[in-house]
Amino acid sequence: MTRNEILTSVNEIFIETMDNKDIVLEEKTQAADVDEWDSIIHILLVVAIEKKFNIRFASNEIQNWKDIGEIIDSISSKI
Repeated sequence: MTRNEILTSVNEIFIETMDNKDIVLEEKTQAADVDEWDSIIHILLVVAIEKKFNIRFASNEIQNWKDIGEIIDSISSKI
């Protein structure tokens, strides 16, 4: 799976989780760039991403994410 395919899947998860069809993620997108992305939504996003890709993240891995690119890196390393 390419980075772009992962980004597309993650973007779909964000749209569905936040119920906002206007979300367009880029690799440099950070939580502060998306109004709805708070700590509760973050947990829901992590769970949805883990389910979609059938993977699990360590808590320290999740805490170190600074942007979507780092989330993609974590997904890529596990699939």
